[in-house]
Amino acid sequence: MTAVPIAETVASLMPRAEAELREFVAFRSVADPAQFPKSECEAAAAWVAGALGAEGFTDVAVLDTPDGTQSVYGFLPGPAGAPTVLLYAHYDVQPPLDLAAWVSPPFELTERDGRWYGRGAADCKGGFIMHLLALRALKANGGVPVNVKVIVEGSEEQGTGGLEQYAEAHPELLAADAVVIGDTGNFRAGLPTVTASLRGMTLLRVQVDTLEGNLHSGQFGGAAPDALAALIRVLDSLRAEDGSTTVEGLGADATWEGLAYPEEDFRKDAKVLDGVGLIGEGTVADRIWARPAVTVLGIDCPPVVGATPSVQASARALVSLRVPPGQDAAEANKLLAAHLEAHTPWGARVAVEQIGQGQAFQADVTSPAYTSMAEAMRVAYPGEEMQSSGMGGSIPLCNTLAALYPQAEILLIGLSDPEAQIHAVNESVSPEELERMSVAEALFLVNYAASRQI
Repeated sequence: MTAVPIAETVASLMPRAEAELREFVAFRSVADPAQFPKSECEAAAAWVAGALGAEGFTDVAVLDTPDGTQSVYGFLPGPAGAPTVLLYAHYDVQPPLDLAAWVSPPFELTERDGRWYGRGAADCKGGFIMHLLALRALKANGGVPVNVKVIVEGSEEQGTGGLEQYAEAHPELLAADAVVIGDTGNFRAGLPTVTASLRGMTLLRVQVDTLEGNLHSGQFGGAAPDALAALIRVLDSLRAEDGSTTVEGLGADATWEGLAYPEEDFRKDAKVLDGVGLIGEGTVADRIWARPAVTVLGIDCPPVVGATPSVQASARALVSLRVPPGQDAAEANKLLAAHLEAHTPWGARVAVEQIGQGQAFQADVTSPAYTSMAEAMRVAYPGEEMQSSGMGGSIPLCNTLAALYPQAEILLIGLSDPEAQIHAVNESVSPEELERMSVAEALFLVNYAASRQI
């Protein structure tokens, strides 16, 4: 099987891929029933199951996971004695945020300036389409040379751990020789990249209470303890003067030894406003791939519009802490909770609740599967060599799979280049990247099967 027919087949399948991604993006599959109906996620899961069934997968199942969401599994048998490769994606998405800031509706795939826009287009509904394209290209050119398992998660963005718990209870289900996680992306569009490390995460909700009820700020302000002011002080304690994360007891001085991330490139990718400085110290790669980073994701307090002159009795915030490889997420969670409690002023009552948690991940880029992927990417991206980078985000399932199947090789690829703006408004995917990464994945499966026969 040569690369040319594979590439030609993938190119011919792109109109179908666009139509399917349009259908898939239309599901408002945010795995939070407080924001969107649970039926949207259930419909997306059913769509995935139908797509797998149409491709000849057997044992297709919609799995009810312990966190109340659904993941979709399927198995495609390959030749006798062939290795087994697990392909991963997730169909749940981040909420669309500010609808008015979207140039086109978030749940309508829209072509603009050579990219396809829509929530989940890159993260990670496009990843599932990438898997389908690779498998279809192989089927059209002699067959799929490996056994393939596919798992499509339903709550990755929420970090509630449903699939991890299900996998631990059914360890035989996802067993594989190699795992391709289709949920990261190239460091730059056109530069083939595998992700060598992921930060873990812990997610806490902190609530501060000071009064039985709100009070008139003119009558009581100045002496009555303001819960919102107390919360602001707590949150401010999480950063040093230069913006570095400062959680007591948590190391924050590790360095990144791999691919460099020039500061000017980062400023452009992050769309930092002119005159605004970056936070923290060390290289950009140190800060986003090798060190912990705290982010206040939201605060419950009165909005400006409609606010009354009141001293607030209660306030709460959702705080995320990204945890780099080498640090234990459970220990980081304890340190963050202790820090929040220790820095609550004025004897205010504070309650800290854990919402989600996932361990960091470090890949072995010297394994045979990475050699197979490097060869595949060299063909799919002529003139380019595969690069390895870190990723500041988290995919909690990676560590679960690594623990369950210590001999399995885990590779992380995907469609989330910097222009994709995943988790932000106007998320998009490059159809060129979708096409080339699908070719790369198909060729990887060919190379990997051949390497196991030697």
